[in-house]
Amino acid sequence: MEMIYNSPNYVVVEFAQLDGASNAGGFEIVDKQSRREVYIAGESAEQFRTQVRELIATEPSMEDVDEFLSQFDDYMHHPLTLH
Repeated sequence: MEMIYNSPNYVVVEFAQLDGASNAGGFEIVDKQSRREVYIAGESAEQFRTQVRELIATEPSMEDVDEFLSQFDDYMHHPLTLH
């Protein structure tokens, strides 16, 4: 698990593929303001990875990255809980 982005509004954590696992890992995207999160894996994670690489190539500001991540807000149905 590696935090790849952290702003006042969002945090993104990448979960690497485990040795021998059939999946390619995934990403957890957390909206800090609404205290909700979404986990994406499989093909959705690969698309996310590609979109993030393209975004990074444009040298975005934090606001640009937050705007990009806001497209996932509608999918964030899981309340954030601390263990």
